[in-house]
Formats: sequence, structure tokens, C-alpha cells
Amino acid sequence: MIERVYRQVAQTGCFADIIVATDDERIFNEVVGFGGIAEMTDMTIKSGSERVWSVIEKKDCEAVINIQGDEPLISENLIREVYRALGENHIVSAARRNDSHEDFHSKNVVKVVFDKNKQALYFSRAPIPFCGDEWFDGFFQHIGIYGYTKKMLQNFIRAGISQLEKAENLEQLRFLFLGEKIHIIETDYISYGVDVPEDIERIEKILRGKHA
Repeated sequence: MIERVYRQVAQTGCFADIIVATDDERIFNEVVGFGGIAEMTDMTIKSGSERVWSVIEKKDCEAVINIQGDEPLISENLIREVYRALGENHIVSAARRNDSHEDFHSKNVVKVVFDKNKQALYFSRAPIPFCGDEWFDGFFQHIGIYGYTKKMLQNFIRAGISQLEKAENLEQLRFLFLGEKIHIIETDYISYGVDVPEDIERIEKILRGKHA
């Protein structure tokens, strides 16, 4: 799975370096085994952004895109869009329209609301914006891909965990707490993360369908 994500990212042609940041030696060895680049990070790190910072802190780079290694179907087009948007924004993420009433009420599905300029107003595990069941018309589901400038990520690390971030268990709220803008890209990409073994079957079915 990690090799597939790595190669999907490589095909975008956007990056000077692609590095897998992990605290698991099995993942490290797997990446090195297929010819990729990996770096071991501290097991006490609590968020993806902190893990990214631990890798790029001493590297000469202007910006970085944080892509989760458990999404083997990650969209190359979405990665390119985030890359391009970083030219005009300090922080970029993504969202898709979701019409599922069940997802709207699930705490495991993160929602985002944004303004007319596609700047995030808030992220939550709770249903936002509030609406009665009789006039539910879908919502925007946040997709966990982040692009940020190195300077912005440094500010994030120095600030420490905010109360909003702690309450919702959503690291992106630290940026909003600091008064920073997060530009949201609307996408049709549906995020398929692999969290449990059963998810692998679903991914394999999708891949078989694509190659049928």
C-alpha cells in the first residue's frame, strides 16, 4: 500500500523529494526495499504536521505537501491542484461535497465550512452547518491533504496545541486559532483510507473495477 501511494505521488512530477516519515521500522524497511526514501521519526509525535516538521526542519525547502500513506487511491490531480495553490496561499487543504446524512452525523467524518473565497471558517466532527433533517442538502467533507509553507509550519509547531484543537482532536484548528487562512480546494475525489483490514478488500474491488 505504501509503495502504491509513493508511486502515485511520484507520477505527479511536482516534488524535488518524496520522503516517507514513519515511526515504524517495518514501513521504513519496506520503503527502502522498493527504492524509496524514508526517515524514522520519534514515536511520541502526536500529529501528522508535527511528523512532517521533524523531517523538514533542517532541510532547504520552501513548502511541503503532507499526504497520508494509507490512501492508495490518492488523486494525482488533487495533489497537483494543492501544489499549484501553494503558489498563492500559505496553507492549502481540500474538501468534497457529501450527500450522506449518516456521514453528516458521524464524528469520524470531519466537516468544513468556508467563505466565498474558499477560506476555511471552521472544521468540526459535529454536524456543521446545523440544519434540520427535513432540509438537509449535503455538506463539505474535509480531506486530509495539507500543503503549507515551511514558515507557516514552523509557526504551527512553535504555537503548541490550542484549546480548539484539543477539543475536536483536529490539528488544522491550530492554524485557525492563530488567525491563519486555510485555502480549500473543492474536489470530486473520494477519500478511501485504510484503517482496518476490511478496508483493503474495498480498495482491491475498486482497483479491479478500474482495470476490468
